[in-house]
Formats: sequence, C-alpha cells, structure tokens
Amino acid sequence: MKITDIRERSFPLDSPLRNAYIDFSQMTCSVVAVETDVLRDGKPVTGYGFNSNGRYGAGGLLRERFLPRLQAATPNDLLDESGSNLDPFKIHTCMMSNEKPGGHGERSVAVGVVDMAVWDAVAKIEERPLNRLLADRFGGDVPADERVYVYAAGGYYYPGKGLEALQDEMRGYLDLGYRDVKMKIGGASLTEDLARIEAVLDVVGKGEHLMVDANGRFDLQTAVAYAEALAPYGLKWYEEAGDPLDYDLQAALAKHYGLPMATGENLFSLQDARNLIRHGGMRPDRDWLQFDCALSYGLVEYLKILAMLRDEGWSSRRVVPHGGHQMSLNIAAGLHLGGNESYPRVFQPYGGFADDVEVVDGFVGLPDCSGIGMERKAKLYELLQTV
Repeated sequence: MKITDIRERSFPLDSPLRNAYIDFSQMTCSVVAVETDVLRDGKPVTGYGFNSNGRYGAGGLLRERFLPRLQAATPNDLLDESGSNLDPFKIHTCMMSNEKPGGHGERSVAVGVVDMAVWDAVAKIEERPLNRLLADRFGGDVPADERVYVYAAGGYYYPGKGLEALQDEMRGYLDLGYRDVKMKIGGASLTEDLARIEAVLDVVGKGEHLMVDANGRFDLQTAVAYAEALAPYGLKWYEEAGDPLDYDLQAALAKHYGLPMATGENLFSLQDARNLIRHGGMRPDRDWLQFDCALSYGLVEYLKILAMLRDEGWSSRRVVPHGGHQMSLNIAAGLHLGGNESYPRVFQPYGGFADDVEVVDGFVGLPDCSGIGMERKAKLYELLQTV
C-alpha cells in the first residue's frame, strides 16, 4: 500500500474570546488529510489531523519542509514490516530528517498535525478504534479505558461579558453532564478575578470542581499573590501561572502553594517535558501534567514523554492532556491517562467529541468506530472533507 495524496489547508478560528495573553480573533488552524490506496466501502482510507487551539496553523512549514519529505520518500520507507499499513515511527523519522535538535516551537505543531492524520489512517486500515489499537500496542496488556474523565474548559474573557453571563456559561456545562469546569484568570485585576471565581463557585459549589488558568501571564510576585488569594478556595488546580519555560518560577511557586497545580500544555518535546520534571518543582502526588500530543510532534514523541514520566516516578493518571479533541481522548483511553480537557462550546468544530457521545457525571465513552472518530462529529467532518 502507499500514500497517494497529502493535502493541507489553514482555516480561521474566527473567535472573539481571549485569555490572559492572547485573543483568538486572528488565530488559524492547520488541517491535513493523508489519503491512501487502501479501499474501504469503495473509498480510499483517509486520515485527518489538525492542531490544537492556541497555536497558529503551520501551513508554511508543512508545505516547505515536512510534506515534501514524505512525498519524496519511497512508499516502502513509510510502511510497517507487513507492508500493509503505515508506520508512524518511520513517517516521523522521515519528516524530522535534516532537522537540528532544539527549536521545537512551531515545527512541532506541523509534525503533530501530520502524525494525527497518520494514526487516524493506521487505525482505519486496521478497522479498529484508535484507543483500542493503542492499548494493544502500548498499554501493557491492560485494555483501553471504557470511559474517560473530562472537564469543561471555558470562562474566557469576552467583550461585555459580566458575571451573570459567566455563571450562565458554567451552568450550561453542568447541564451537559460535566461536574468540573475551568476558567481563565490573569486577564483582569486580582480583585476582579476573585469576584469572577466566587461567581463561578456559586454555580459549581465546591472549589474541587473548579480549575483556574493564567496562561503563563504572571511574574513570580503576581503568581504568589494569586496563590495566596486562591488557597482558601481549595481549587482543583491552579494552572500555568508563569511562562511555561520558566521552571524556576514554577518551582518557587510550589513553595507558596501547597494545593494542586497544572502545567505543560506549551511544552512541545521530550526534553522540555523532562526539564519541567527535573527543575519545575512539580509534585507527583498532587500536580497535573497537560502535554498535548497534537502540539508536541504527535504521538510518537508523546510515547517518549510518557516513558520518561514512568522512569521519574509519575503515574500516567496524573496526565490530563490539553486540546479538548478526539485524538487526546483516544490517547487518554488507550494509554490510561487521567482524563482529557473538553471544549463543548468553544473552538468549534474542532473542540468536543462525537455527536452521539454524552457526558455523564463528568465522564464520556468513546464511539465504536475505526480511527479517531472524526466522522462521528458532523460539523467537523464536513470541514475535513473540504481539505
């Protein structure tokens, strides 16, 4: 078998929301289709991938470097030993040929988009859900989780959005079946953010049902000031207070905040993840890691990160990926992670899960279909078919 075509397009997110650092009105998303000569129901098997929100589309890098390398490779160089399916590890090696160490940045996004599409195609060719394929290959003889913990991420800053509208948003998530929600902080004053937090707590009840996310906005002094103000609420976690590469800040903050913290969504390589564990003061008994495979070179690199975490004494159940999409959901189920972020009402049509999957008491099941399951998300699949 062989890859017959690779297509990519960038689409606008076109959203008015903002977090503490950026607005999303100009944000784009890369979408890739990897078409093969394998036929199912008379149609070629095609895998789809896209990058998670928060990073711009990587169309230039895809067109100039990574896709030409795949197109120039001989078909056998991209296949597994049986010759009947794609080999994501060989494809990763091909894309990363002639790339120097370091400089992960946006190239990790470009590679991660293709990686998602490849794994989707691999599972479709095997006619199996990706989560079950991953459990069989890498799950240590433990079957895939039948359901995955999810939380609703929202609480962004919108023009003219007051406390009542914020409360209505969070009530909507609870009505959908979520029990935990996340909101943004750092885009307003501490006083205003505390009022927003208390408004949300009036809806969700206990602090253990609320996470807050500063999106790397704070210096150490501000991070500590927020930590001291947040501590009495007993929140589920305090996320990404400072720059994601400022490991000293994260370690220092841990000395001031004894409750759970979370970070990692903006670390895009094995080495960056290892440096966080070595130098960031993260505590495996309470903290959460949010590495996102769609932004960090894809699942091939993600497997290396998970192996490193095991070696460092971390349970995979402390990993709850950023991204809120079906690829991370399959990984969470197949590799026994601690859950998955969800975007039920933002970043559409990419965010959220299959249309026929319900959230029940904060958990979701996975659709019984081959691949990642994007075809079961109607508006997303409609977009994918235009690539």
